[in-house]
Amino acid sequence: GDWLVGGDLKVFNKITWNDGLDDYRLTPNQIKKRLKDMNADAVFAFQLRNPIHNGHALLMQETKQTLLKREFKNPVLLLHPLGGWTKDDREFKNPVLLLHPLGGWTKDDDVPLDVRIRQHEAVLQDGVLDAKSTLMAIFPSPMSYAGPREVQWHAKARLVTGANFYIVGRDPAGLPHPDTGDDLYDPTHGSKVLAMAPGLTKFEIIPFKVAAYNKAEKRMELFDERRKQDFEFISGTKMRGFAREGVSPPDGFMAPKAWKVLSDFYQQK
Repeated sequence: GDWLVGGDLKVFNKITWNDGLDDYRLTPNQIKKRLKDMNADAVFAFQLRNPIHNGHALLMQETKQTLLKREFKNPVLLLHPLGGWTKDDREFKNPVLLLHPLGGWTKDDDVPLDVRIRQHEAVLQDGVLDAKSTLMAIFPSPMSYAGPREVQWHAKARLVTGANFYIVGRDPAGLPHPDTGDDLYDPTHGSKVLAMAPGLTKFEIIPFKVAAYNKAEKRMELFDERRKQDFEFISGTKMRGFAREGVSPPDGFMAPKAWKVLSDFYQQK
């Protein structure tokens, strides 16, 4: 509500919001238990503040396949946290995705949390992500758009959930300049900082390519500079513009049921 509380606190009961989303507000220990109940032998976390399009899904799908193959042939950015990591050739049998959307304050033009959660649910219902090997929970942090500095918080905060791997995309926690539209932070600095940040030095980082829409194949793919004329980058701003104007995105950009959730929200505003 209108109150902020600090200092030494004793919390007797779990805080509830009564907004229909409390089932997703899992504590780190609750997440650990759910993951154990799912018999996860590897857990990869995905931080996001936007609706999931098929490019995001591709990163998560590729990460899972990489873990199953354990060969790291695909260009994926993976971070391995707590407990120390020793390199081994053990194959993972049941990698689980921790889908961990940000649930605190975001910019006014970002999609509200309840709409994003419904959209994520639709992505799972449409089978774009495997519901049986996915755990969705709300990450209660606000978004400060602080670039590489904030990326460290996003990564370290997931250490207590039991995650083994962490996916980092392009320009994490960044935002464009209000006048020029240029990135305020170098798109690669987030991953570079994580490679040398205190407490994160045991992570193995393998850069993940950017996903873009292949106009010829009508699907999201990892961007190939040699065929750049075939690709189109659809930003979050452009995506929201489609939804506001009632324009459908290109086929293969987002699961139809998930797009309907987003489009309905903007059409009703």
